[in-house]
Amino acid sequence: MADPSTYRPKPGEIPDSPGVYRFRDEHRRVIYVGKAKSLRQRLNNYFQDLAGLHPRTRTMVTTAASVEWTVVGTEVEALQLEYTWIQEFAPRFNVKYRDDKSYPSLAVTMNEEFPRVQVMRGPKKKGVRYFGPYGQAWAIRETVDLMLRVFPVRTCSAGVFKRSAQIGRPCLLGYIGKCSAPCVGRVTPEEHRELAEEFCDFMAGHTGSYLRRLEREMQEAAEELEYERAARLRDDIDALKRAMEKNAVVLADATDADLIAVAEDELEAAVQIFHVRGGRVRGQRGWVTDKVEAVGTAELVEHALQQLYGAEQGDAATGGGSGGVPKEVLVPALPEPAGPIAQWLSERRGAQVSLRVPQRGDKRALMETVDRNAQHALVLHKTKRASDLTTRSRALEEIAEALDLDSAPLRVECFDISHLQGDDVVASMVVFEDGLARKSEYRRFQIKSFAGQDDVRAMHEVVSRRFRRYLVEKQRTGEWPDEELGGELESGPVPEPPEAGEPAAARQPAQGAGRDEDGRPKKFAYPPQLIVVDGGQPQVAAAQAALEELGIDDVAVCGLAKRLEEVWLPGESDPVVLPRSSEGLYLLQRVRDEAHRFAIRYQRGKRGKRLRGSPLDAVPGLGETRKKALLKHFGSVKKLRAASVEEISQVPGVGRKTAETVAAALSGTAAGPAVNTATGEIVEDE
Repeated sequence: MADPSTYRPKPGEIPDSPGVYRFRDEHRRVIYVGKAKSLRQRLNNYFQDLAGLHPRTRTMVTTAASVEWTVVGTEVEALQLEYTWIQEFAPRFNVKYRDDKSYPSLAVTMNEEFPRVQVMRGPKKKGVRYFGPYGQAWAIRETVDLMLRVFPVRTCSAGVFKRSAQIGRPCLLGYIGKCSAPCVGRVTPEEHRELAEEFCDFMAGHTGSYLRRLEREMQEAAEELEYERAARLRDDIDALKRAMEKNAVVLADATDADLIAVAEDELEAAVQIFHVRGGRVRGQRGWVTDKVEAVGTAELVEHALQQLYGAEQGDAATGGGSGGVPKEVLVPALPEPAGPIAQWLSERRGAQVSLRVPQRGDKRALMETVDRNAQHALVLHKTKRASDLTTRSRALEEIAEALDLDSAPLRVECFDISHLQGDDVVASMVVFEDGLARKSEYRRFQIKSFAGQDDVRAMHEVVSRRFRRYLVEKQRTGEWPDEELGGELESGPVPEPPEAGEPAAARQPAQGAGRDEDGRPKKFAYPPQLIVVDGGQPQVAAAQAALEELGIDDVAVCGLAKRLEEVWLPGESDPVVLPRSSEGLYLLQRVRDEAHRFAIRYQRGKRGKRLRGSPLDAVPGLGETRKKALLKHFGSVKKLRAASVEEISQVPGVGRKTAETVAAALSGTAAGPAVNTATGEIVEDE
């Protein structure tokens, strides 16, 4: 591991101008490429105290052994050079998008004497016009089959074309009218190229003028009593309309736009792109990436734009297909600054490009659809990654190695605390076995021994209750114990997890000596090999103290801090930083996120139950919005009841008169308990 101070440039060496910089490792391999408006200001940020750097940036600068830079004239030139170098060197610490699947495109080989329509995958070729990409290859073939009636362009391979020319007979498509048969000279090369260009124009969204022309020709043929020709034109129009119906109309007829959405978490990001041409969705594609850099949504959008349009050189290269740079590019967040990337896109297109965030209307609605697709793609990617047995095994082995465990932790339990400003304090316990969630063994806890924002104390209580139950389960042969457990478990076995706030399941007697029918240890009699807590050093220390107080020394403990994804161990002053590409880190994150989701769901349900039975319901003229504002400001009805009229009137949206009404109403109900209107139960005012 290199010390950044050993290769830090001397003061005054770095120019204060736009440019692109490269970090190289000890073997002279480029590991990171970046651009900057001011090279001096940007590079100085990398050579500050290592403790102040993001963990991923810290790893990069300690892996590097040298830095070099190239000065350019403008930020746009820096953007172009950065893209070129990223494509050339493939630096390991730069964001690298990869397709979440292989997308087919409809291609027209305009670089051949007789252009051919075909389905293509992989990198784009010069002189070929692309449309798409599409979700399925069969969808392309269906569309092409409909359009060949009107645009009988060649679709055969080079071998079939050559053989037909040699024998002087066209293939089947030539006989049935779905190919103009240039192989046997039915049309000249110029006439066939004109057909291919018309095909491309129609696919590019220029449909209205062509349909109007066909309709005009059909009417003229009918007026001249050429009914067979008129009927053929009518059928051609119907075929084209059916092909157009395969792409739903979503925007105004003349709209050409690409919509880009990003779904991300701390470790990965998924990008979805919808290509809209002529108001219709002509193509869709998606990427996923590991977040090696410490990047946000704006930076992810910038990298996506570079990869999507980096190879484009204006409409001439792409023919205006859905792969080219459109008039509008709609994104969830603008890069900082947005001017250079917008200018770069305009240069790529050869005309002005509007780069913006949609705020309202149809484009905003379609952007929400793209965003849902991105969220789904990220979830699907994670599911596929988690379902692979080899990957799960490697993740468990990496965790065991990083935490210095004797064996892979086949059962992992994770705990999380949730509350709202100290009220409705609850906890969750989720269980993963062999790297997969075991939802039937999830548990929910209600913290009753204290109130307030003390996650450390709550973590100690939950771990203590869980393992006191475990010690009793090991020896029990009769009913569940009560007093010696130091608090009740909120629910029994939880099917995929129950709606938060559901009545707690009744405790059930044992069946046999602490065993299920299949002989498996029942409920808490089965201990984990590893406990994961959502938090850092304090939460880990609390969980470890709870185990030591109970005399349990064969269960490992670690914590996962959400902000920097660091793994904390008991008694250690420094965290364990797992590699960014580690499957072990990915599994720990999934476990932590699941515990957080389960706790939040339960806490919201309890809060909703309390709100429905709130004394504020009896205050005349107080709606849900101001009711929630009051509870959010004071935290509980108890604190609101103790507040003065002046303090209540300081809440946004609550005037003096309303504050007096609230104070009067609460002072009159001070002795009366709140009632849950849904169940009729009395709810204590916490």
